[in-house]
Amino acid sequence: MNQDNKGFTLIELMLAMTFIAVLLVAIAITTIQISAIYNKGITLREVNQAGRAISDEIQRSISSAVPFDVTPKLDASPATETSKYVVRDGGGRLCLGRYTYVWNYGRAITSNSFYNKYSTGSGVDAAVRFAKVTDPGGDLCAQPAVSINRADASEMLTSGDRDLVVHALTVTNGATDATTGQAIYAVSIVIGTNDSEQLATNDRSCRPPADGAGKQDYCSVNQFDIIARAGNKSGSDK
Repeated sequence: MNQDNKGFTLIELMLAMTFIAVLLVAIAITTIQISAIYNKGITLREVNQAGRAISDEIQRSISSAVPFDVTPKLDASPATETSKYVVRDGGGRLCLGRYTYVWNYGRAITSNSFYNKYSTGSGVDAAVRFAKVTDPGGDLCAQPAVSINRADASEMLTSGDRDLVVHALTVTNGATDATTGQAIYAVSIVIGTNDSEQLATNDRSCRPPADGAGKQDYCSVNQFDIIARAGNKSGSDK
């Protein structure tokens, strides 16, 4: 009695398994790429949001301030006694009337050589990232060595998942009108992630993928430039 045996041949099974394997690899690669794009987008968004928030904050404060001296205050020289802009290797300060803005650079925080410190009373120095401090008398610029009172400060950058920091901040006086008492200031801020392995030497950009640093999806650096006008001689806005 003849009986037909129907089924897949070995070659057919191998072809089917090969097709399924290729399909799974394609799905895995696509998933990884989508995840990388998503992570990069989140990183870019956090940097841009932080940069815009800080830029808007400083711009508003300058607009409500009287013209001020931004000669870089590098030391205790009498020539810069009236300066409202303190510059140090590890960070800086900018006194704008009611509030003073203080910051440390990312590299200084990483190396534990930061300039601005919180006075916690515990004897352990805590680094400032970028903080807005209530300082109506501008004491933090008049006395650059004074620590920051944590109770008076509001941090505008947090470590979080992306470890955002200020990499550079400069303030220059563009022009002053003696008639109206108004002055124009240019502020440039570089904000980004703080993984030294992913950053270029100057901390102003991320290393290219060709360098093989890894985790490029979690690296982003952006520069924010603003122009702001201080008020008139009486300090009122126009």
